[in-house]
Amino acid sequence: MIDPAGRIVDYLRISVTDRCNERCLYCMPEHYSAWLPRADLLTYDEILAIARIGVRLGFKHFRVTGGEPLLRPGIVDLIASLVRTPGVQSVDMTTNATRLPQLARPLHDAGLRRINISLDALDPALYHAITGGDLAPVLEGLRAVKALGFESIKLNTVLIRGRNDGQILPLVHFAAAQDVAIRFIELMPISFTEMLDESNFLSAAEAGRMIAAEDEMVPLDAVLGFGPARYFKLQRTGAVVGLISALTDLHFCDRCNKMRLTADGRLRPCLGNHLETNLIPALRPALDESALEALIRSTLAGKPAEHLFRDNYQPGRIMTAIGG
Repeated sequence: MIDPAGRIVDYLRISVTDRCNERCLYCMPEHYSAWLPRADLLTYDEILAIARIGVRLGFKHFRVTGGEPLLRPGIVDLIASLVRTPGVQSVDMTTNATRLPQLARPLHDAGLRRINISLDALDPALYHAITGGDLAPVLEGLRAVKALGFESIKLNTVLIRGRNDGQILPLVHFAAAQDVAIRFIELMPISFTEMLDESNFLSAAEAGRMIAAEDEMVPLDAVLGFGPARYFKLQRTGAVVGLISALTDLHFCDRCNKMRLTADGRLRPCLGNHLETNLIPALRPALDESALEALIRSTLAGKPAEHLFRDNYQPGRIMTAIGG
């Protein structure tokens, strides 16, 4: 599908739940408890119906997210069904990995081969301060997917000045030792605007300069995955580092190829824009494929050329509700 800016949009990120078992500083306000009732969540059959029609319209790549997707019962069966859907070329997952030690093998058996793991620090105390969770199961989950031979494993680190800027080089060294790519992501106002200010914003370019001061960064021509990161290979360690510069790269949106499906059935063409379309009327009480296709097309027709993060953007929903 081609959007109004002339970009090919072939990547759908599917949030299967708004719940999470961690409370990260950057995606969930303290004491948040406004979780969606189970009846408001899309069923797996509804998600698969959207995926099938998406494939018909030109979507090829699908990423399962949350909230934390591994919290949702039956997630392995959904992955297996997505992988088997005719026309689907790739199925990925983004997870905080806390349940990955138990689910890595079932997910692999279901056909999942590509996974991104959130890892904001290697120091256990700092990891807990940022996420509210425990580091040990995350590292155990990483070891599990490596042992199973997942073809793509990436680490995601959100940059927070004054919090994990001292972890950048240790994380790069860790990624090199594990032979996995790591991406450093600029903090965005995705849950509450006051989270982002000059005191805690650390640009991807500055992180890159820290890394380049220790090891030469050679740009990679190869595209790793289907997202917006610009990748580099370090000459000495061989580490593969991606930089995601959503706020500081003025051309960041030029290569956007995705839309998001929220756990409650809203199709969102841009993370940094309030525009979203309610697909529920085309799904309940019964599936109306023609209406669903029309809603997807009309949503794409409204996909903005740029996000609004630089314009004092006021998030309407927290990140766990929108989908990672």
